[in-house]
Amino acid sequence: MSESDPRAEVSPRARLGRNVRVGPFAVVGDDVELGDDCVVHAHAVIEGPARIGRANVFASFSAVGGRPQDLTYCGEPTRVEIGDANDFREYVTVNRGTVKGGGVTRLGSHNLLMAYSHVGHDSQIGDHVVLVNGATLAGHVTIADNATLGAFSPVHQFCNIGRHAYVAAYTVITQDVLPFAKVVAPRETRCYGVNRIGLERHGFTRERIEEIERAFRLLLRSKLNTTQALEKIRETLAGRPDVEEIVDFIERAKRGITK
Repeated sequence: MSESDPRAEVSPRARLGRNVRVGPFAVVGDDVELGDDCVVHAHAVIEGPARIGRANVFASFSAVGGRPQDLTYCGEPTRVEIGDANDFREYVTVNRGTVKGGGVTRLGSHNLLMAYSHVGHDSQIGDHVVLVNGATLAGHVTIADNATLGAFSPVHQFCNIGRHAYVAAYTVITQDVLPFAKVVAPRETRCYGVNRIGLERHGFTRERIEEIERAFRLLLRSKLNTTQALEKIRETLAGRPDVEEIVDFIERAKRGITK
């Protein structure tokens, strides 16, 4: 027996396995096949054709099986195929395939798709893959088993990510990623000085801002290391409350400071 909330919309053309639960305001569309023990939470949407294995969980506002985001798609009968025990978190989107791409978007088993991640049309995902929040697959992407795609990392069309690869957050993938590789985009987080406009908006006087800027120049633009810069700041700017706040902040920092 399956259990559907009376406020859910389950198509008479959908096939639900044993112990399937469908929450309020969820939608299970035509030609959707849900295996045993699947859970469709409130407001989730599953469109067909879709063949889905057992023990998959679809969180609220996830949308699986929607039309491909391809301008050449004209309503052809394409589908999604999903294995077992996958976890689709809030606002995850998975699109059906296209005819020119083989017609199937396919996911294996035991994958975790975190909030806002996206699987584009005709993508092929193996088993035990993790897509961290906001990770985005364009169409025709292949991800092998046990790979992890970091937060907000987009993958260009037709790229392949090898088995056990790890792609760090915010890394743009435009070429294939080797199996077992760790890939991170070169990026540098820097401090570019004082937030002068923000301080002015909060009523800081010109004198206070200039004192803060003097401390920042010693920290960021001198050739002194942080310890030497702090000594110089204490020597030349002692007694200024804003500067003392900066010094205290640095001394309490456990992971260093962004310079």
